[in-house]
Amino acid sequence: MLTASYLLAALAVVLAWPAPVALSRARWTARSPFTALVLWQAIALAGGLSMIGAMLVWGLAPLGDSLLEALGGLWRVIFGLPGAAGLGIVHVFALSAAALLGAHLVFTLLITAAKVTRQRVRHRRLLNLLSDPSPSDPKTVVLEHEIPVAYCLPGFTEPVTVLSRGLVDALDAEGLRAVLAHERAHLEQHHDLLVLAFESWHQALPWLPTSRLARLAVQDLIEMLADDAALEQVSAPVLLRSLLTAATGTAEALSTPGSVAAAPTEELSSRRLKRLLSPGDALPAPVRAGVLCVALLLLCIPTLLLVAPGLIG
Repeated sequence: MLTASYLLAALAVVLAWPAPVALSRARWTARSPFTALVLWQAIALAGGLSMIGAMLVWGLAPLGDSLLEALGGLWRVIFGLPGAAGLGIVHVFALSAAALLGAHLVFTLLITAAKVTRQRVRHRRLLNLLSDPSPSDPKTVVLEHEIPVAYCLPGFTEPVTVLSRGLVDALDAEGLRAVLAHERAHLEQHHDLLVLAFESWHQALPWLPTSRLARLAVQDLIEMLADDAALEQVSAPVLLRSLLTAATGTAEALSTPGSVAAAPTEELSSRRLKRLLSPGDALPAPVRAGVLCVALLLLCIPTLLLVAPGLIG
């Protein structure tokens, strides 16, 4: 049990700093955003499991050689049953810290989800007052505003895509198709759930490098996935022109020398621009498979150390 707790602690340290830093700097992620997203999720889940598990297993070590046996011993300690082993103050502290951290992560997720849900409901009510349904698509509304804007508003029952009048007037039919395809990809692939999970993780542990780097990386990767979905319907120049129009407020952004370099915003990053301007080759299938295997391994290792710590000591 003690060896398992030390291994879990070491894995938690690796996943809290060097692993996310290395992944955030990796260039291959733009070549396979889906694979990178899976790896980010594995790092987050395995990191949280390792942090909680290290304290849990170490605190339970005096009570048994396996998690099930130790939990049975903890039950006897709590209720003062005969044959109960004693726990030192440091073990009680470790168990309390594990319980508090686990509860903190869960409650932060619930609070963040409730807050986001309330904001979406309020936002949808405002849209009902300030926008008109699109004549060509019942799931799209047009906001009477001159600044080019496009975004999607997720929801359990009525997700909607929002376009401003300024954007509708600035783009031609092909450009509007590109924007709609991009925003609908966010809704169909439920990217809002990923954003919610990583945002709540960052809110719970803002001091952890993994949570900050993961939140930024995931936001960029889901935009790349939406770009890929749009590229199945329109060409890269059309999509790029549409995104720049929404980001800069002008359809002539590409006509001015040097304007592309100045165009990246929080929503249109330089990595996305470079990816659309000069698409690289997709990540080879064996490499993608290897990264997915690493992600699976990251989830299996802390799980195995928790379920069967007696196997390694």
